Amino acid sequence: MFEMIRSDKCTVVVTGVGAIIGQGIIKSLRRLDREIRIVGIDRSDNSPGPHLVDHFYRKPTVDESSEEYLDFWLKLLSSSSIGLILPALEEDLFFLNKHRTLLESKGVKVALNSDRLISKFSNKWLLGQELIAIGYPSIPSIRSIEWFKVLEKLGDAPFLLKPLLGNGSRGIVRLKTETDLDYWNRIIEYDWMIQKIVGNDQEEFTVGVFGLGHGKYVKPIIFRRLLSAAGNTQYVEVVSHHDVIEKAVERLCQHFCPLGPTNFQFRTEGNTAYLLEINARFSSSNSLRTAFGYNESKMAIDFYLNERTPDTPSISKGKGWRYSEDFIVYDRATV
Repeated sequence: MFEMIRSDKCTVVVTGVGAIIGQGIIKSLRRLDREIRIVGIDRSDNSPGPHLVDHFYRKPTVDESSEEYLDFWLKLLSSSSIGLILPALEEDLFFLNKHRTLLESKGVKVALNSDRLISKFSNKWLLGQELIAIGYPSIPSIRSIEWFKVLEKLGDAPFLLKPLLGNGSRGIVRLKTETDLDYWNRIIEYDWMIQKIVGNDQEEFTVGVFGLGHGKYVKPIIFRRLLSAAGNTQYVEVVSHHDVIEKAVERLCQHFCPLGPTNFQFRTEGNTAYLLEINARFSSSNSLRTAFGYNESKMAIDFYLNERTPDTPSISKGKGWRYSEDFIVYDRATV
């Protein structure tokens, strides 16, 4: 299954190459001033991802908790001169974090955040409770199926019903009335909470931070953003300075001590930056950050593989849009 990859080039594994985050990492690696051999991993080979990498391997169709799945990774690492693994998907992040000691004993580095951030803050409710505990402004939230209690805690509708687990805007619905709450409570099968709507769509920010541990970090890049219908970043504008956001990032980094690529998402209301979520990994806007000079893939190679502090990037000003385009692969045979 695995061909022997022996090369004097730096070989990097990128997971989730069938999705936007993995493909963004690939684009960022291709922009480096050194040649990188990229090995792509995904559950499916039916996407542009496999055609963007130098070698592609499809994950086995088994549960990630199985020995067979772990064996897939161990065989991949034993057959290839892999230097670094860059996880793009949360499920990959959790799996690699669980086995990080074993994988690193094979001589490969894994671009993982701190175990604390990975394991704890995928849950939005627990994140909110942590913020309350440290005295940081938390979005008013409640877990209740009784409408009068929701109104009592959060004020006037509308509200947002959010899954406790997951990222982006997936699973989020707007509640306007008690009827809405009764309906969604009957049909959804995941754990959820209800939050007050803070700020507005024009005051939403995504911030890229490369954590160095112990509360230190590379100067962040701040985007004002608008979301697509799917919940991914559709439009960004580089914000060269934002005192409220910068102070929030400093305080949160001092407390959470991120390591490597980390994404903070905020909505501001007056002088308060409300934290929507933390992604302890590369986020969907990583290629947009690279376009403006903040290449997290390069930083990951410097930090994890070369064991040196990444240089402070020079960030360009501007705006960016994400749009769809065709990706064509022709059959070898001619018609």
